[in-house]
Amino acid sequence: MARRTGLREYQLAVAERLRTAATRTTPLSKLGFQVGGVNWFVSLHLVSEVIPLPTCVAVPLTQAWFRGVANVRGNLFGIVDFSAFQGSEPISGGTDRRVILISDKLLGGAGLLVSRMLGLRNPEQFSPQARPPDAAGWVGASYRDAVGASWQELELAGLAKDRRFLEVGSH
Repeated sequence: MARRTGLREYQLAVAERLRTAATRTTPLSKLGFQVGGVNWFVSLHLVSEVIPLPTCVAVPLTQAWFRGVANVRGNLFGIVDFSAFQGSEPISGGTDRRVILISDKLLGGAGLLVSRMLGLRNPEQFSPQARPPDAAGWVGASYRDAVGASWQELELAGLAKDRRFLEVGSH
């Protein structure tokens, strides 16, 4: 019981930090997450919410990276395993997994399953790196942080327009 209270308090604290960060005018407006061993961040204003992985109902005849449909407070969301979508191993079990719900401003009813959250980041404190030449169109700039770790920026607007991402049916 104490664990649930602690988890609930943690979730409320994270939700409050996300709300206050979204209203700041400082450059601290990127939400960091990890998929496999790769660090990513995304513009906070394009994220609706971050939640634990809900129960997903598999949808027949869809791509292997499409986890299924989940009910989030009465709304249906298609859940995409972001690792499998990129051609890597699917994200397996673990308590750190989270779903990033994409803002309705871009694409209603979509969520990305990620390995774990890394918190708010300020890309101005990172060193720009050369973008990989073979990167997908939805991969933004590349960076290196103060300890030398590489980061990729996920451009959700580009992902929301990507034909492969939008067509979850198997061929």
